[in-house]
Amino acid sequence: MPNTKKRQETISTLHAQYVCTFRSEREGGYSVRCPAFPGLITNGKTLEAARANAREALELCIEVYQDKGWPLPASDAEPRGTIRELIPVKLARA
Repeated sequence: MPNTKKRQETISTLHAQYVCTFRSEREGGYSVRCPAFPGLITNGKTLEAARANAREALELCIEVYQDKGWPLPASDAEPRGTIRELIPVKLARA
């Protein structure tokens, strides 16, 4: 009689969150960057599409890092505590 004992395996899901910067483009749409992953650049025609593309790009970056055995950048623990604001400055003329 064959052994029908099944092996149980737990698959855990990690949750992380990263701050992304969304920039409105003159031609329309939004470009997206993520400081935690300097090579990550994506875009979308709408803010909603840019957010979806950013999530997909982040998931792909994480997959590449894991496949290569690279350490993942630390998750942004409390992005609500992060304030990003444009500050206009005057440049001195040379």
